Amino acid sequence: MLEDCNSCLENIPEVFTHRLVSVQRSSLFVSSPVGFCANEGTNYQEMLLELTGQKTVPNVFINKKHVGGCDKTMQAHRDGSLQRLLSGQTEENQEDQTYDYDLIVIGGGSGGLACSKEAANLGKKVMVLDFVEPTPKGTTWGLGGTCVNVGCIPKKLMHQTALLGTALQDARKFGWEFDESVKHNWETMKTAVNNYIGSLNWGYRVALKDKNVNYVNAYAEFVEPHKIKATNKRKKETFYTAAKFVLATGERPRYLDIPGDREYCITSDDLFSLPYCPGKTLVIGASYVALECGGFLAGLGLDVTVMVRSILLRGFDQDMANRAGDHMEEHGVKFIRKFVPVKIEELEAGTPGRLKVTAKSTETDEIMEGEYNTVLIAVGRNACTERIGLDKAGVRVNPKNGKIPVNDEEQTNVPHIYAIGDILEGKWELTPVAIQAGKLLARRLYGNSTLKCDYINVPTTVFTPMEYGSCGLPEERAVELYGLENIEVYHSLFWPLEFTVANRDNNKCYSKIIVNKLDNRVIGFHYLGPNAGEVTQGFGAAMKCGITKEQLDGTIGIHPTCAEVEHLNSANRNIFELLF
Repeated sequence: MLEDCNSCLENIPEVFTHRLVSVQRSSLFVSSPVGFCANEGTNYQEMLLELTGQKTVPNVFINKKHVGGCDKTMQAHRDGSLQRLLSGQTEENQEDQTYDYDLIVIGGGSGGLACSKEAANLGKKVMVLDFVEPTPKGTTWGLGGTCVNVGCIPKKLMHQTALLGTALQDARKFGWEFDESVKHNWETMKTAVNNYIGSLNWGYRVALKDKNVNYVNAYAEFVEPHKIKATNKRKKETFYTAAKFVLATGERPRYLDIPGDREYCITSDDLFSLPYCPGKTLVIGASYVALECGGFLAGLGLDVTVMVRSILLRGFDQDMANRAGDHMEEHGVKFIRKFVPVKIEELEAGTPGRLKVTAKSTETDEIMEGEYNTVLIAVGRNACTERIGLDKAGVRVNPKNGKIPVNDEEQTNVPHIYAIGDILEGKWELTPVAIQAGKLLARRLYGNSTLKCDYINVPTTVFTPMEYGSCGLPEERAVELYGLENIEVYHSLFWPLEFTVANRDNNKCYSKIIVNKLDNRVIGFHYLGPNAGEVTQGFGAAMKCGITKEQLDGTIGIHPTCAEVEHLNSANRNIFELLF
């Protein structure tokens, strides 16, 4: 049923013929509880408002289902739901349609794999498509996504390598005697790390096979709302259809778009399988990836410089971020602040070679130059949504960042297409979040569950040389939300027992909690010290349960550990000194 509006009707596809409109009019009016006469315009408008809550025209119904106005009708035409309605198909009978699969997951990272295996466990026919486009340096990897291959796993193992180097220095103070010089072998570490990753890749493939999930190593893109084209590395194209889709394509490192960046620089996609020691390294960026990589490279004994455009760890508590950065600087990492590179030139080819970096101040016209063996770009990541045919499926994407807006059930604007993981607008870019969202999504779709992924109070850790764990609000955000007068900060410097005999980093570790004075609940937890992930995980569970300061004070600590934060004292400092 359409109420006339010439300017809008001109934009509505030709599927709405005069014959179709007449049919839908009679079907709606027969079923409507409100009496109608063609001349009663006022009653008609009141009836529509009551039925739909929509005052504007046109007001479109198909088979007694309200579609909406012009924009929503055009969107329904693009995403294929209009044609399904016209053919009598609804959400309830969609499963009766003939498709190759119940579910196709695009992306074989942590979230995609978790979702696909859970859906298969619930009896559905599932396909996973995953394809890694090589970096400009030619680096590629196996099944498992960023975390397993070029993210969390190799990062933590190389961070551990650096910690072992520090432990060797501490060992002498604890009585260990060894005369031979100790040095690090990059090739040995790289081979061991990559062998372990290879075993994980194989394990994922076996797990998919055991659960009867069809894994296809091919690049997927939509050609229709329910149909994709899969292109393998030999450029062979195959087409598949599915009732539902889950997008789990993740992100890839962003380049600088300056002369020489793609030709001569590497990213974290290349670093962990680099066949040679990177030597003197410039890390461009201040993200957690930049500081983590710069930190463990320095821990291996390399000459490392970090070039920072503005602040460290944007989005994290800046007090904590600066303390982590200060610790790195005290242990030999150099920082170039408020400069950005404008050109990268190759001075000498090699493994490593020699590069010249030209950078410009963000505040003045000052130009500086430096020479390095390796330049690592870590300035953020781009969502892999641009070239998967989302326009053909009608999926709405934020044009500024490629992120996909979803509702609280990870559903896009196209009802049968969902998205999880790093590509979501405004959600955490963390592996455990993607895994949780993927599992819960599959259970809601196929297991009659109603449980949704909770994106609040997610604990995380930045594996800088002095690790930083956090859960809840940064101090700046707490002030913004609740007001300076309504929060209390409890904090303490501490010296881990393990550091005392080695006589290092005296009172450089730091913990603080942020409390909402209105209800005394802990709204932020921040910890800078060893084993930050292990410490923070427990506090994350407590914050999920709504822990208060009194409950925290009443908890007996395990002694002697770094997690004895019940000894935190009330803050006397001026918060604004930290914020500004």
